[in-house]
Amino acid sequence: MAEMRGRDTWTEELASLIEDSGVHYGGDPNAASAPSFEVRKSVYAPQSEWVESGESLKEQALGFVMAWCEILLELGRGFRDILRQNLMNEDSYVVRKFGGPFSKVSKRLRFLNEFLPEDRDPVHAWSVVFFVFILALAAISVDPSREAVAPMMKVRKHPRSASRVQLPDGRFMAYDEQGVSSETARFSIVAPHSFLSSRLAGLPGVKSSLLEEYGIRFITYDLPGFGESDPHPNRNLNSSAMDVLHLVNAVNVTDKFWLLCHSTGCIHAWAFLRYVPERIAGAAMLAPMVNPFDPHMTKEETKRTWEKWLPRRKMMYSLARRFPKLLPFFYRKSFLPEEHDEIDKLLSFSKGKKDKLVIEEPEFEEFWQRDVEESVRQGNIRPFIEEVVLQVSNWGFDLKELHVQKKCQARGLLLWLKSMYSQVDCELAGFLGLTHIWQGLDDRLVPPSMMEYIERVLPEAVIHKLPNEAHFSYFYFCDQCHRQIFSTLFGTPQGPVQRQQETAFEEAKEEAVLQIPS
Repeated sequence: MAEMRGRDTWTEELASLIEDSGVHYGGDPNAASAPSFEVRKSVYAPQSEWVESGESLKEQALGFVMAWCEILLELGRGFRDILRQNLMNEDSYVVRKFGGPFSKVSKRLRFLNEFLPEDRDPVHAWSVVFFVFILALAAISVDPSREAVAPMMKVRKHPRSASRVQLPDGRFMAYDEQGVSSETARFSIVAPHSFLSSRLAGLPGVKSSLLEEYGIRFITYDLPGFGESDPHPNRNLNSSAMDVLHLVNAVNVTDKFWLLCHSTGCIHAWAFLRYVPERIAGAAMLAPMVNPFDPHMTKEETKRTWEKWLPRRKMMYSLARRFPKLLPFFYRKSFLPEEHDEIDKLLSFSKGKKDKLVIEEPEFEEFWQRDVEESVRQGNIRPFIEEVVLQVSNWGFDLKELHVQKKCQARGLLLWLKSMYSQVDCELAGFLGLTHIWQGLDDRLVPPSMMEYIERVLPEAVIHKLPNEAHFSYFYFCDQCHRQIFSTLFGTPQGPVQRQQETAFEEAKEEAVLQIPS
């Protein structure tokens, strides 16, 4: 009977898509006579009694889906052809209106095609890249588990508490002081703060007794637009150095002073060493940041730097380098809401082992929250954008310019001839003071590869490698670490300077007053 049926009829095709009843129709579908019946074993019968079918339900469903995909693909091609014929020709409104600007933009971005394989169509490839970028952006922006994992912190407003000095251009710069007074200071330290921070950071948790033991006057200040400092209309690293120079003169720092910086705050310390080296006694840098786009970094150093960062941080640096006008959308959402997330979420980095322990401490959370609140006091996103753009743009100098080397007035053959008959006038160029760098080898925000780059271009810098330390663990609330830093810089503590001559003069003056007859 199976041979008489030939091909399956539409009834059997329909039956194959629903539950098998065990009854099937046979015979010629066009015949006038009554159809013959064939009893078929149910699908619930033992496997040995099953009747072999030509095509399974899974295969038919797959074929149905593939057919719809082909239909949608053809439909998309049809829409594409319609758009090309009606909107993409030279006479269309779209081409006349946007053709010129689009051509200019495409010419400026043509250098990006160098990163594509040679056999790829740029239009198709960048369409895919843009689509993936939108998906990645959505994944980064939306985190359904954030509320459950890390509660948000409410941003509070505080009354003004900083001292302020007026700069020559009329702006006011806010600063704080710790330690001994200017009259008894043996050493003066100036500390620029890092990104999303303020003058309150300084050296977090440093003991007043430790500063007095070494006779240190510790000065911190707010960068322009941060905290209580007025914004600078056109700031750069040169203007940053000049601001600090005016500050130390205004607060009576007459001798050379020391710099202490951490992380991204060190870009300003590098500027001080470059533009006002004659006022700097030395520098203490903890996990110092360098420009991740520095052309003097080797490919290996650059690779090991970028591979440590999370995708969001890479994206932000790339936007700051190429398209800084897009940053306000991300930064306003991240830094100026009424509530703040945890530090690793705000700064987009993965925590090292020791950083996890430090960040979980209530003391750190309270300090960090207060520092961030002070940083965003003015509610202006522009200073944050300026700061990150400074980090990744051309600094106006190279780190290798700080390398100590001889600089002679004469060069080449003239220098050789002059050296035969007289002494050549040469002087040392670069930063002549001491530079100490502490770098945690488990740091994932400022990777150790940056330290290796500094070690290569500034061989005179003293590098202290910390095998088990991360980005914050050696800087925040570590009494032993703070003491080690000061002992490395200043040796044995000698306390404040005793002004014996001034005391003797005051005593003699008092005696002279008493001897005057009334």
